[in-house]
Amino acid sequence: MAHLEITYCTGCNWLLRAGWYAQECLSTFGTALRVTIIPDDSGGVFRVELDGTQIWERKADGGFPDIRTLKQRIRDQIEPERSLGHLDRH
Repeated sequence: MAHLEITYCTGCNWLLRAGWYAQECLSTFGTALRVTIIPDDSGGVFRVELDGTQIWERKADGGFPDIRTLKQRIRDQIEPERSLGHLDRH
């Protein structure tokens, strides 16, 4: 089972965004994924890590990921053969 951690800034009120990403990822990957949402008050942080490896960081990657990108990055690491259906179409 892979472990996804979503760290969000409490001062920026990004809990709902973090929760939505968590819900979307769990809906897609089910029991193959465990998700932890981590509050942080250091200012402006929004980071997503998969099994200890950063796969998205708001400042470095220029904002928030679209859900397609996030799911593809997760899939590519934990189940590369898995189809994401319409999300894989261009």
